[in-house]
Amino acid sequence: MASFWLFFLALAVVYLLPGPDMILLLQTGARQGKGAALATAAGLAIARGCHVALAALGLAALFKAAPWTFDGVRLAGAAYLLWIGIQCLRTNMLPNMNDACDANPRYREAIQRGLLTNLLNPKALLFCSVLLPQFIYPQAGPVLEQFVTLGVVLVVVGLLFDSTYALAGAALGRWLQRNPSAQRLQQWLFGSLLIGFAVRLTFIQQA
Repeated sequence: MASFWLFFLALAVVYLLPGPDMILLLQTGARQGKGAALATAAGLAIARGCHVALAALGLAALFKAAPWTFDGVRLAGAAYLLWIGIQCLRTNMLPNMNDACDANPRYREAIQRGLLTNLLNPKALLFCSVLLPQFIYPQAGPVLEQFVTLGVVLVVVGLLFDSTYALAGAALGRWLQRNPSAQRLQQWLFGSLLIGFAVRLTFIQQA
């Protein structure tokens, strides 16, 4: 039980650190409202589930054996973050939040954006590959069962944090509707941060 809470604490620390996922959720919530932001959170959860499965299959070992695969995923992820950041900077104004509620949000695009943002980040896969084995004890029972349990916890905890960020982004969007002068600052801040994360991902190397 103590190791479980230590695992939970490690996840909480990681999910509290600012990163592209957090910025994407805040930006989507501010720009497109609660529904689209929660859909983005769902996409991130799916991506984390994929990372857990890939970690179990040993894809991290492939990154070690063939570094070009790591570089390929890393550069694709950086290019995608760069594209999202540029799109954010090019947006002129926030939509009216009442109109956004009446319209049919493009949830599919939001889910895809969250999925690709996290799935194309090789560091997220390496994080799962490094963290999960530290909390698996062969003497405690079947290893696969423990891996699945920890993987589910990782995805659920991430979804809880992401949903909080999504709702915070939606609240920010409502505030920005009442403060038009801050809208451009928000766009440049979030867009610049996403571009900054893209540049950082370009230069990240395997440990």
